[in-house]
This record gives sequence, structure tokens and C-alpha cells, in this order.
Amino acid sequence: MVINLELVNLECEREDRILFTGLSQRLSGGDVVQIEGPNGSGKTTLLRVLTTLSNDYSGEIHWCGQPLQRVKYDYLQQLLYIGHLPGVKKNLSPLENLRWYASVRGGQAQSTLETALAAVGLLGFEDVPCFQLSAGQQRRAALARLYLNPPPLWILDEPFTAIDKRGVSALEDLISQHAERGGLTVLTTHQDMKLANLVRVNLTQYRPGARHE
Repeated sequence: MVINLELVNLECEREDRILFTGLSQRLSGGDVVQIEGPNGSGKTTLLRVLTTLSNDYSGEIHWCGQPLQRVKYDYLQQLLYIGHLPGVKKNLSPLENLRWYASVRGGQAQSTLETALAAVGLLGFEDVPCFQLSAGQQRRAALARLYLNPPPLWILDEPFTAIDKRGVSALEDLISQHAERGGLTVLTTHQDMKLANLVRVNLTQYRPGARHE
């Protein structure tokens, strides 16, 4: 499946302040797109718009050549979103969290779930309630979803938060492999990524009054 996500003249406003305007980009399978800008520039707001969690914008978004609202159900089936917070139920274990997620997506074998947890370094912690885990372990419990027959579009808000250097390297490799398979990743991060297929979109270029290049 060849995928593309097109943003046409997007503008977002928050508390009577325009965060960015005139944002037009065509993002394609194989791209890793890093959204950049200082705090308050609208990075998380943009990701929320792209995940359909927010409709507070003007402009157009097209998915594979179709207006997003027309193909919203299919779009959401092709999307995996991990937000700034880990998004795990803290009373559940990593395995229970992953099993619940997999059931929503159509189910996975127990061995596949355990393999995903092993890939993020949680083997041995799979049955520990998440409230007993560190912030980094909770983040890795969320990132394990990326190993379960992942959909083609990943939207990740600060995915490297609270994970160690080994985890950072493993996640960068996984994102690179996803791109090689034709997947598209849109993310925010303060990590200095050096991937060959990295596309940088700096929101400061789309502030009111800025010249768009």
C-alpha cells in the first residue's frame, strides 16, 4: 500500500493566538517527519489535529488523495498514536495493557505479545502492575505496540522521553525499519536524529508574518 498524507494551508489557533498558519506539506511512505519548534509553537497541537483528536483548525488534510473526513474510519485503522503521556492503565501489567490493545486491533498470539515486550526490555516485568514501574518502563510498555503488526502511519509525541540510550537506539532502528517498509512516521522529539530519510518541519517558519519556504 502506497500512502501519503497531505497538509494544505493548515492554520491552528489556541487561546486567541495563531500558532501556525499556511502549513502545507506532502508526507509520503518512507518518510520520517520530525516536527520542530520551541515550546508553545504548536507541535503537540498539530499531532492532535493529525490524529483527529482536535478539529480546531482551518485548511485541509488529505489521506491517500482523499479528504480526511471522507475516509476517517480507514485512516484511523491505519494509524498508531502514542502521545506525550505513556497511555497505559497503571493498574494493569504491561502484558495486560498490550493484550487489551491487541484485542482492539484484532488480537495477537500470547507469544507475539511476549516477543514485543522482550523487544522493549520488559521481559520479566510483564506481570508487574504499571504503577510499580518506572516512567521509562511505562513508556516502553506503550512503545511495545509498535512491534505488533503495526499500521503504516505512526504519530509519536516525544517517544524517546524517559528511556535510556539503549532504548533510544532500538527505537531509532525500529523507526528506520518502518520507513524502509514504506511506513510513515510523524513525531516530535528533542533527540538529535540522524536518519537518512528524515524530513524536518519547523513550525517557526509558519508563524504569522513568517516567510514560508
